[in-house]
Amino acid sequence: MKKLTTVVALSVASVASAQEVVKIAHVGATTGPVAYFGKDTENGARMAIEALNARKPVIGGKKVRFELVAEDDAGDPKQATAVAHRLVDAKVNAIVGHQTSGTTIPASKIYYSAGIPQISHSSTSPKYTQQGFNTTFRVVSNDMQLGRALGRYAVKEMGARRIAVVDDRTAYGQGLATEFVKGLKQQGGAAVVAKEFTHDKATDFTAILTKIRATKPDLIFFGGMNAVAGPMLRQMKQLGLNAKMMGGDGICSDEIVKLSGGAMADGQVVCAEAGGVEAAGKPALDKFRADYKKRFGIDVQINAPYAYDAVMTFADAMTKAGSTAPAKYLPELAKIRYKGVTGPVAFDQHGDIRDGTLTLYTFKSGHRTMLAVTK
Repeated sequence: MKKLTTVVALSVASVASAQEVVKIAHVGATTGPVAYFGKDTENGARMAIEALNARKPVIGGKKVRFELVAEDDAGDPKQATAVAHRLVDAKVNAIVGHQTSGTTIPASKIYYSAGIPQISHSSTSPKYTQQGFNTTFRVVSNDMQLGRALGRYAVKEMGARRIAVVDDRTAYGQGLATEFVKGLKQQGGAAVVAKEFTHDKATDFTAILTKIRATKPDLIFFGGMNAVAGPMLRQMKQLGLNAKMMGGDGICSDEIVKLSGGAMADGQVVCAEAGGVEAAGKPALDKFRADYKKRFGIDVQINAPYAYDAVMTFADAMTKAGSTAPAKYLPELAKIRYKGVTGPVAFDQHGDIRDGTLTLYTFKSGHRTMLAVTK
């Protein structure tokens, strides 16, 4: 009996040792003022890992087990590069992240040097994929697409004619504001009456809002995140500045309602998510949202499904290549055609998503409400 037990134990050990561990890293700001975004996408990546392992995957004839390596860069570029070096040393097979353009861009240089493919689930700066790195990809639209769509919507649908522009001087905020102004110029019929800037940890906007109020804008475009936009909306109300606010995905979650302290009026804020699905893809995305809530007990913020698709896209490329080695599956990743919960995933020659969609939202009764899906 003892001999049989020993044989079984050795057999189990042999199977375990034959199973390859595939490390997929997720990096986001899971601490700090936008931690709710980082935790959201980490959860999305975790759901994908769990779904893959439930299938008992085999790649290149070998059983594999996917493992999530979760890292926090706190939204800080210096911490992001330190994390990137750590992940390279850990020999991870793929990177999902980073979260913001300001952290994704410096980290991408480190991954490129190490030959590790990276898919960002939320970074929108065009600079990220314009560096000439064959390892950089993203599953959301970029700021050029977002800026054009927002500029068009501001003029044609909202009837804005006098627009003030504020950005937080981050790579994300400044880049988005720049592209929005370009989008406005393409439309014509509206004037930028003020340009101001703040920073991503600011809490007092009295000076810039007083200047803006004097220009009598009907719309304020803000390039930045909820953590700044919420308090800014509160101070706009205190100053009697009744303009609407527009921004990108950084202000496009229900968190802005809480951060504004109840100062937001219904329909006052219009924002765009750098992604979204058209009618045919809605059932799959709705199911993901329901599964997410069942798994974590909370609603999706914005980018969790994109993190999920990023992990699944990596796994699909590895399966097609028959290898989890970055150098071997990278060519398959570059030409991938994957049907994700966020829609079709395919990349252009720069690593940008092909035919990416954008979803416009406003807020009513304290919750995000969809306005339109566009390209």
